[in-house]
Amino acid sequence: MSETPHVNRRRFLQSAAWMSGAMAAGAGRWVVRPAWGATGAPIKVGIATDLTGAIGYAGNANANVAKLVTKEINAKGGILGRPIELLIEDTASNESTAVANVRKLIQRDKVDVVFGGITSSMRNAIKDVIVTRGRTLYIYPQLYEGKECTPYIFCTGPTPAQQCDEFIPWLIKNGGKRFALPSANYVWPHVLNQYARKVIEGNGGEVIFEEYYPLDQVEYSATVNKIITNKVDVVFNTVIPPGVGPFFKQLYEAGFSKRGGRLSCVYYDENTLNINAPHEIEGLASCLDYFKAGVIKEDAASARIQAEYDKQFPGNIAFAAGSAATGMYRGLKLWEAAVNEARSVNRDAVAKALDHAKIAEGPGGPAEMVPGKRHCKMRMYTAVAKGGTYEIVARSKGLVDPKEC
Repeated sequence: MSETPHVNRRRFLQSAAWMSGAMAAGAGRWVVRPAWGATGAPIKVGIATDLTGAIGYAGNANANVAKLVTKEINAKGGILGRPIELLIEDTASNESTAVANVRKLIQRDKVDVVFGGITSSMRNAIKDVIVTRGRTLYIYPQLYEGKECTPYIFCTGPTPAQQCDEFIPWLIKNGGKRFALPSANYVWPHVLNQYARKVIEGNGGEVIFEEYYPLDQVEYSATVNKIITNKVDVVFNTVIPPGVGPFFKQLYEAGFSKRGGRLSCVYYDENTLNINAPHEIEGLASCLDYFKAGVIKEDAASARIQAEYDKQFPGNIAFAAGSAATGMYRGLKLWEAAVNEARSVNRDAVAKALDHAKIAEGPGGPAEMVPGKRHCKMRMYTAVAKGGTYEIVARSKGLVDPKEC
């Protein structure tokens, strides 16, 4: 069993869907030009994402979505009568590589906006190159720990408030009050756990232990033993690939789920379901802004977006929320609305319009920026893994406030 659904560069280059309309422009670099001619100069959109590396499955989904939305925009005549040109750089799950490649987008390509970054450590590594030194707008699409209030950075993925305020009470009701917080040792788990602990304790639960491990750790017998011996009810996991697969497998083999334990992980989506055998994560609960199996039955726009993605990009790289793909779609459409309102790609003008941008349709439903906060309201869903797919068991009544900045 593979520990992570790794997508290497060779497989990426061989993708027929990607080769259509995309031109390789050097190692780890792609240019996607519009299929129609136009008199106006193109609007340049930079995408910085992990096409290779430990989370290449997520980065490839992001790149796919960027191409899908760009194709849709260009088919309608572009923005302000100008076509969109995508310039995609591989951040390769490596911060040093990412900084160098993002610098190319800013200095050489002179892009008008940058989308991307998946992990929070990646966002922190590249944001200065984009926003401060590059004086360029940056839209970050991934669910994250919150507290990113830097001017000219707009966040279009879920925050701790959106993922915890309704989800943790559900876990207590459908799992128990004794929580363990096993975590990867970087910024997202540390800050998310601070928020989660408050919600757990505020709802009558308790944190039995909270521990942090190296990102490349794959042996978790001591942690599993602590979970079992302390009779933990709910594992609120933030261990990430490559360690998460071995951890969940070891936890299953120790009998955690058989004795009624509830596994939970707020970044787990359709892509990460493939990391383990279905029986090893049966009953895992997640809270995200989109789950394919349930949402497309409820929302016609989501069904249309999903169908178009599946048509253009068949294969095992899923359009999924935890991989930032939904945040990428939402971010691109909100940015499009802002540019149309601003009648310009000037950073200040677009940022002013983006501050209150709204979209009526998107994956999971409508979305809108919270004025003055640079974060996004969206619908949220709680789902449980069953037989290798998800079943939605709870949903927000409306758009959930990110409670940031």
